Amino acid sequence: MSGASQKLTEECIVNDVADSLGISPEEVDRDTDVIDVGLDSIRIMSLVEKWRAAGAIHVTFEDLASEPVISAWVDLLARGTADDAGILTGGAAE
Repeated sequence: MSGASQKLTEECIVNDVADSLGISPEEVDRDTDVIDVGLDSIRIMSLVEKWRAAGAIHVTFEDLASEPVISAWVDLLARGTADDAGILTGGAAE
């Protein structure tokens, strides 16, 4: 990806999680707690670093670990940057 404000698609997120788990993307259920299926903290950190390096979003381990479900990650990450979304920096839309 190029550019600092690229958005992650659901397909990209699912593919990255599946790759981290060593399974096919078709096996990833959007409503399953990814920690329950083997995504440990090291793998979550690897995803954070991958997504940051891609310039897609400023996400932290805590952001992902607080709700470790693909559907929540898709909602969080697909919005764009943390500053654009106003959710990861503690900002509220007023």
